[in-house]
Amino acid sequence: MKRGKKYAEAAKAIERGTLYDVAEAVSLVKKTAIAKFDETIEAHIRTGCDGRHADQQIRGAVVLPHGTGKKIRILVFAKDAKAEEAKAAGADYVGGDELIPKIQKENWFEFDVVVATPDMMGVVGRLGRVLGPKGLMPNPKAGTVTMDVTKAIQDIKAGKIEYRLDKTNIIHVPLGKASFTEEQITDNFQTLIEAVIKARPAAVKGQFLKSVTLSSTMGPGVKINPMRLV
Repeated sequence: MKRGKKYAEAAKAIERGTLYDVAEAVSLVKKTAIAKFDETIEAHIRTGCDGRHADQQIRGAVVLPHGTGKKIRILVFAKDAKAEEAKAAGADYVGGDELIPKIQKENWFEFDVVVATPDMMGVVGRLGRVLGPKGLMPNPKAGTVTMDVTKAIQDIKAGKIEYRLDKTNIIHVPLGKASFTEEQITDNFQTLIEAVIKARPAAVKGQFLKSVTLSSTMGPGVKINPMRLV
Protein backbone atom coordinates (compact mmCIF):
# COMPACT_ATOMS: atom_id res chain seq x y z
CA MET A 1 0.00 0.00 0.00
CA LYS A 2 1.48 3.32 -1.12
CA ARG A 3 1.59 5.98 1.57
CA GLY A 4 1.88 9.74 1.15
CA LYS A 5 4.83 11.97 2.09
CA LYS A 6 3.15 13.16 5.29
CA TYR A 7 2.66 9.59 6.48
CA ALA A 8 6.29 8.70 5.69
CA GLU A 9 7.47 11.79 7.58
CA ALA A 10 5.29 10.97 10.59
CA ALA A 11 6.41 7.33 10.58
CA LYS A 12 10.05 8.43 11.05
CA ALA A 13 9.20 9.45 14.63
CA ILE A 14 8.36 5.86 15.50
CA GLU A 15 11.06 3.23 15.94
CA ARG A 16 10.07 0.00 14.22
CA GLY A 17 10.06 -2.99 16.50
CA THR A 18 9.96 -0.84 19.65
CA LEU A 19 7.27 -1.53 22.24
CA TYR A 20 6.49 1.75 24.00
CA ASP A 21 4.94 2.38 27.38
CA VAL A 22 1.47 3.99 27.36
CA ALA A 23 2.61 7.59 27.98
CA GLU A 24 5.18 7.50 25.15
CA ALA A 25 2.73 5.83 22.77
CA VAL A 26 0.03 8.44 23.45
CA SER A 27 2.52 11.27 22.96
CA LEU A 28 3.74 9.78 19.65
CA VAL A 29 0.28 9.07 18.29
CA LYS A 30 -0.71 12.69 18.94
CA LYS A 31 2.47 14.00 17.27
CA THR A 32 1.92 11.85 14.18
CA ALA A 33 -1.72 12.90 13.71
CA ILE A 34 -0.98 15.57 11.09
CA ALA A 35 -4.10 15.57 8.91
CA LYS A 36 -5.99 18.83 8.43
CA PHE A 37 -9.02 17.46 10.30
CA ASP A 38 -9.29 16.35 13.94
CA GLU A 39 -8.30 12.70 13.59
CA THR A 40 -9.81 9.93 15.69
CA ILE A 41 -7.34 8.05 17.87
CA GLU A 42 -8.02 4.34 18.00
CA ALA A 43 -6.83 1.32 19.97
CA HIS A 44 -6.35 -2.02 18.20
CA ILE A 45 -6.04 -4.93 20.65
CA ARG A 46 -5.07 -8.35 19.29
CA THR A 47 -6.07 -11.06 21.75
CA GLY A 48 -5.22 -14.71 22.26
CA CYS A 49 -8.90 -15.62 21.86
CA ASP A 50 -10.22 -17.91 19.18
CA GLY A 51 -13.56 -16.30 18.36
CA ARG A 52 -14.75 -19.44 16.53
CA HIS A 53 -15.46 -20.88 19.99
CA ALA A 54 -18.47 -19.48 21.84
CA ASP A 55 -16.62 -19.61 25.18
CA GLN A 56 -13.83 -17.37 23.82
CA GLN A 57 -15.99 -14.51 22.61
CA ILE A 58 -15.57 -11.02 24.04
CA ARG A 59 -18.29 -8.43 23.90
CA GLY A 60 -19.05 -5.64 26.31
CA ALA A 61 -19.26 -1.90 26.78
CA VAL A 62 -17.51 0.71 28.87
CA VAL A 63 -18.02 4.43 29.49
CA LEU A 64 -14.84 6.34 28.57
CA PRO A 65 -14.28 9.10 31.16
CA HIS A 66 -13.70 11.77 28.49
CA GLY A 67 -16.00 10.42 25.79
CA THR A 68 -14.91 9.88 22.19
CA GLY A 69 -15.24 13.46 20.97
CA LYS A 70 -17.86 12.36 18.46
CA LYS A 71 -21.55 13.27 18.56
CA ILE A 72 -23.35 9.93 18.71
CA ARG A 73 -26.74 9.61 17.01
CA ILE A 74 -29.02 7.15 18.81
CA LEU A 75 -31.96 5.23 17.35
CA VAL A 76 -34.32 3.68 19.91
CA PHE A 77 -36.86 0.97 19.14
CA ALA A 78 -39.59 1.41 21.75
CA LYS A 79 -43.33 2.01 22.01
CA ASP A 80 -45.85 3.88 24.13
CA ALA A 81 -44.43 5.18 27.44
CA LYS A 82 -40.92 3.90 26.69
CA ALA A 83 -40.90 5.72 23.35
CA GLU A 84 -41.83 8.96 25.12
CA GLU A 85 -39.14 8.30 27.74
CA ALA A 86 -36.55 7.79 24.99
CA LYS A 87 -37.49 11.09 23.33
CA ALA A 88 -37.29 12.91 26.66
CA ALA A 89 -33.84 11.37 27.35
CA GLY A 90 -32.44 12.78 24.10
CA ALA A 91 -32.69 9.93 21.58
CA ASP A 92 -32.21 11.22 18.03
CA TYR A 93 -34.76 8.85 16.51
CA VAL A 94 -37.50 6.75 18.12
CA GLY A 95 -39.82 4.30 16.39
CA GLY A 96 -40.97 0.76 15.73
CA ASP A 97 -42.29 -1.25 12.78
CA GLU A 98 -42.48 1.79 10.52
CA LEU A 99 -38.65 2.05 10.53
CA ILE A 100 -38.14 -1.44 9.04
CA PRO A 101 -38.78 -0.50 5.37
CA LYS A 102 -36.92 2.80 5.82
CA ILE A 103 -33.77 0.91 6.85
CA GLN A 104 -34.21 -2.13 4.56
CA LYS A 105 -35.40 -0.44 1.37
CA GLU A 106 -34.22 3.15 1.63
CA ASN A 107 -30.83 2.21 3.11
CA TRP A 108 -31.33 4.71 5.94
CA PHE A 109 -28.43 4.63 8.39
CA GLU A 110 -28.36 8.11 9.94
CA PHE A 111 -27.54 6.64 13.36
CA ASP A 112 -24.48 5.28 15.19
CA VAL A 113 -26.05 3.16 17.98
CA VAL A 114 -29.31 1.23 18.22
CA VAL A 115 -31.07 0.72 21.57
CA ALA A 116 -34.18 -1.45 21.96
CA THR A 117 -36.55 -2.44 24.75
CA PRO A 118 -36.78 -6.26 25.11
CA ASP A 119 -40.37 -6.32 23.80
CA MET A 120 -39.18 -4.73 20.52
CA MET A 121 -36.47 -7.32 19.77
CA GLY A 122 -38.91 -9.29 17.58
CA VAL A 123 -39.16 -6.21 15.34
CA VAL A 124 -35.42 -5.47 15.46
CA GLY A 125 -34.64 -9.14 14.70
CA ARG A 126 -36.08 -8.62 11.21
CA LEU A 127 -33.21 -6.18 10.61
CA GLY A 128 -30.52 -8.66 11.72
CA ARG A 129 -29.14 -9.11 8.22
CA VAL A 130 -28.53 -5.40 7.73
CA LEU A 131 -27.72 -4.28 11.28
CA GLY A 132 -25.55 -7.31 12.19
CA PRO A 133 -22.75 -6.82 9.63
CA LYS A 134 -22.53 -3.13 10.56
CA GLY A 135 -22.16 -3.98 14.27
CA LEU A 136 -25.40 -2.12 15.05
CA MET A 137 -27.53 -4.97 16.43
CA PRO A 138 -28.67 -4.23 20.02
CA ASN A 139 -27.24 -6.63 22.58
CA PRO A 140 -27.97 -7.14 26.31
CA LYS A 141 -24.21 -7.50 27.07
CA ALA A 142 -23.59 -4.06 25.62
CA GLY A 143 -26.51 -2.60 27.59
CA THR A 144 -28.39 -1.73 24.39
CA VAL A 145 -31.31 -4.12 25.04
CA THR A 146 -32.89 -2.67 28.17
CA MET A 147 -36.07 -1.29 29.73
CA ASP A 148 -34.01 1.54 31.24
CA VAL A 149 -33.76 3.53 28.01
CA THR A 150 -32.92 6.74 29.87
CA LYS A 151 -29.76 5.26 31.41
CA ALA A 152 -28.75 3.63 28.10
CA ILE A 153 -29.06 6.95 26.25
CA GLN A 154 -27.27 8.93 28.97
CA ASP A 155 -24.37 6.43 29.08
CA ILE A 156 -23.95 6.45 25.29
CA LYS A 157 -24.05 10.26 25.14
CA ALA A 158 -21.49 10.35 27.98
CA GLY A 159 -19.00 8.28 25.97
CA LYS A 160 -20.05 4.65 26.29
CA ILE A 161 -18.42 2.52 23.60
CA GLU A 162 -18.86 -1.12 22.71
CA TYR A 163 -15.90 -3.46 22.29
CA ARG A 164 -16.03 -6.83 20.57
CA LEU A 165 -13.77 -9.27 18.73
CA ASP A 166 -13.75 -9.02 14.97
CA LYS A 167 -13.21 -12.07 12.74
CA THR A 168 -9.44 -11.86 13.25
CA ASN A 169 -9.78 -11.74 17.07
CA ILE A 170 -8.88 -8.05 17.23
CA ILE A 171 -10.80 -5.36 19.14
CA HIS A 172 -10.94 -1.95 17.40
CA VAL A 173 -12.13 0.96 19.53
CA PRO A 174 -12.12 4.78 19.22
CA LEU A 175 -10.35 6.43 22.19
CA GLY A 176 -10.93 10.10 21.42
CA LYS A 177 -9.68 12.81 19.11
CA ALA A 178 -6.17 14.07 18.32
CA SER A 179 -7.24 17.38 19.92
CA PHE A 180 -7.66 15.62 23.30
CA THR A 181 -4.90 16.11 25.86
CA GLU A 182 -2.46 13.25 26.49
CA GLU A 183 -4.05 12.80 29.92
CA GLN A 184 -7.54 12.43 28.44
CA ILE A 185 -6.43 9.82 25.90
CA THR A 186 -4.44 7.96 28.57
CA ASP A 187 -7.44 7.93 30.96
CA ASN A 188 -9.69 6.59 28.21
CA PHE A 189 -7.13 3.95 27.23
CA GLN A 190 -6.64 2.73 30.83
CA THR A 191 -10.42 2.49 31.32
CA LEU A 192 -10.78 0.47 28.13
CA ILE A 193 -7.85 -1.89 28.77
CA GLU A 194 -9.04 -2.64 32.33
CA ALA A 195 -12.49 -3.54 30.97
CA VAL A 196 -11.02 -5.79 28.26
CA ILE A 197 -8.71 -7.58 30.73
CA LYS A 198 -11.67 -8.10 33.09
CA ALA A 199 -13.65 -9.59 30.17
CA ARG A 200 -10.98 -12.22 29.47
CA PRO A 201 -12.77 -15.54 28.85
CA ALA A 202 -11.74 -18.31 31.27
CA ALA A 203 -11.19 -20.65 28.30
CA VAL A 204 -8.30 -18.56 26.94
CA LYS A 205 -4.93 -20.03 27.85
CA GLY A 206 -1.49 -18.43 27.48
CA GLN A 207 -0.89 -14.76 26.66
CA PHE A 208 -4.17 -12.84 26.48
CA LEU A 209 -2.99 -9.50 25.05
CA LYS A 210 -0.91 -10.41 22.01
CA SER A 211 -0.41 -6.87 20.75
CA VAL A 212 -1.79 -3.41 21.50
CA THR A 213 -1.45 -0.61 18.96
CA LEU A 214 -2.56 3.02 19.01
CA SER A 215 -3.06 4.94 15.78
CA SER A 216 -4.77 8.04 14.44
CA THR A 217 -7.07 7.95 11.39
CA MET A 218 -4.29 8.81 8.93
CA GLY A 219 -1.20 8.15 11.04
CA PRO A 220 1.10 5.14 11.59
CA GLY A 221 0.54 2.61 14.37
CA VAL A 222 2.44 2.87 17.66
CA LYS A 223 2.88 -0.42 19.52
CA ILE A 224 2.51 -0.61 23.29
CA ASN A 225 4.25 -3.28 25.38
CA PRO A 226 1.32 -5.57 26.27
CA MET A 227 3.22 -7.27 29.11
CA ARG A 228 3.15 -4.01 31.10
CA LEU A 229 -0.63 -3.77 30.88
CA VAL A 230 -1.59 -7.04 32.56
